[in-house]
Amino acid sequence: MSTKKGAVELVIGGARSGKSSYAEQVAKESGKAVIYVATSEVRDNEMAKRVELHKAQRPAHWRVVEEPFALSKVLREQSKEDNCILVDCLTLWLSNCLFGETDMEWSEVKSELLDTLEQLPGQVIMVTNEVGCGIVPMGEMSRKYVDEAGWLHQAIAARVAKVTLVTAGLPMHLKDQ
Repeated sequence: MSTKKGAVELVIGGARSGKSSYAEQVAKESGKAVIYVATSEVRDNEMAKRVELHKAQRPAHWRVVEEPFALSKVLREQSKEDNCILVDCLTLWLSNCLFGETDMEWSEVKSELLDTLEQLPGQVIMVTNEVGCGIVPMGEMSRKYVDEAGWLHQAIAARVAKVTLVTAGLPMHLKDQ
């Protein structure tokens, strides 16, 4: 099963792998108007510094939509044939959905996102962290997060046209239909 309308790419990699830089370059090269969907919530100084770094790296003319929870809604509202949406990042969004103050049921939110990906008319680049390459984490909450991230990534990868793994700044195309 793959998306039928627009081109959706999943960009996955570890922390500081170069995945965001790669995704930003793909968005720039699209020649389309870019909408940057930021999913993070700034809760401390360290996260504020990360957000500032991302702001400094991306073009000032890109429109930014900050949305920590309603990702499917934003994608449906913003996706057009002539634009490119860059979502950074899915794992922060997952964390918000699983552990944030919300009354959303994760299984429903996940299904909604997967269904939404099938309907989008425009180009979408989704950045996410590979968190499952290490040892099984201690603690129920950490294990749940790693499990859900892995299952989310597998489900998205099965549906999208392109999957790119970035490590050491080098993109490796795992799937390109």
